[in-house]
Amino acid sequence: MKVKVGDNVRVIAGSNKGKEGKVLKVLRKENKILIDGVNIIKKHVKPNRENESGGILETEAPIHISNVKVAKEAKKETKKEVKKETKKEVKETKAKKTSKKKEEKESK
Repeated sequence: MKVKVGDNVRVIAGSNKGKEGKVLKVLRKENKILIDGVNIIKKHVKPNRENESGGILETEAPIHISNVKVAKEAKKETKKEVKKETKKEVKETKAKKTSKKKEEKESK
């Protein structure tokens, strides 16, 4: 497995798609992992000696390892921003050139 405890991962499939979190536990035999704050389920608990009041507890459930990937944020975001800025500049210059030509044709 490429995912280890403590890695930051992003969910790429399922109902929690797009969420990010830190790996809490790796279940190797089941090929699943527990992620902090992702795939939260509500578990109904009866009152007992340990938990006298009982009630509804929210806990993380394991997600299959194939539905996550290791998140590498810093490098990708800077590259995307640079590309977007250059595309915007190119589009703006093209629009200005066409508008100048139209003005020249209208003035004649």
